[in-house]
Amino acid sequence: MRDALKTLFYPFEADVLAMPRQGARVLFIGAEPGFRTPQGFDAKLSLVQGFRPHVLALAAAGHDVTARAEEDGFDTALVLAGRHRGLNELRIAEAIERVAAGGLIVVAGGKDDGIASLRKRLGGLLEIEDHLPKYHGTALWFRRTAQADAAAAALRADNPEQLVEDRFRTAPGMFSFERVDAGSRLLADNLPSDIKGKVADFCAGWGYVAAEVAARAKELKALDLFEADFDALEAAKANVPNTPVQPAFHWQDLAKEPVERRYDLVVMNPPFHQDRDADPEIGQRMIKAASAALKPGGRLFMVANRHLPYQPVLAATFSSVQEIAVDSAFRVYSAKR
Repeated sequence: MRDALKTLFYPFEADVLAMPRQGARVLFIGAEPGFRTPQGFDAKLSLVQGFRPHVLALAAAGHDVTARAEEDGFDTALVLAGRHRGLNELRIAEAIERVAAGGLIVVAGGKDDGIASLRKRLGGLLEIEDHLPKYHGTALWFRRTAQADAAAAALRADNPEQLVEDRFRTAPGMFSFERVDAGSRLLADNLPSDIKGKVADFCAGWGYVAAEVAARAKELKALDLFEADFDALEAAKANVPNTPVQPAFHWQDLAKEPVERRYDLVVMNPPFHQDRDADPEIGQRMIKAASAALKPGGRLFMVANRHLPYQPVLAATFSSVQEIAVDSAFRVYSAKR
């Protein structure tokens, strides 16, 4: 559990903010697993989270969670800030828009998440009632007013959707939302010319690699995209053409939710960070998931940062492995099941 989760609820626990009354409706944007509400916090929580592993963990803990907020008129909104400045600002804008007039918005984040600069940014747009530092972070709060509504509009205007290479629609918070990731481009540039049959893109993001597959492969029978970030997958629906086949889109945690279909080819650029820490086990789990999803004789094409230790797990999981491209930052592997 991140310390920022404790920071978020601390003003209520410390009696600096009054506990929501019983029956009050509280929106929690960016909810993450492990949070505990203070004793006496009896409001009905509506959780919003688009990252599939968090959703599964929250659901397993008995919470109701949706990928996007579906109602408004909330009494209070809680916003857990993360490391994406633009996403933080968009979440705060939504919190303002979703609470009733005069409703309370509480925002918390860790020092490493840039909460100090976020507090300064908000202070230049609206009146912050107060703030409270705790657990290596800060909670701040304000009310929905006409000034706050203007602030929400400004936050949205400063974080618009992007159009990458005049083709791909993205938004702040998505991986590499301002440009095509260099690793993904190296992977796409080294895909074989004979792609055919059923193809899956694991960790598909907003759809760049899948779109390149669709553009180059003339004998596709299926193109399935798997992605844990709900918003990125929604963007991919607009970014990946529906020719030569109609793509299918799966909001899925590949490490925990098995893939039912079997494929002739899997392409992937797996993540390798958990928050700020490098975690090669994520990619290693993706490699095993790709092997399980491939037909006998099926092929994996994968890009990874040069320093990551994927060669041993590839060699142990596949019958043959080749490094087919390398540059100063990335390696592209081809592996056959």
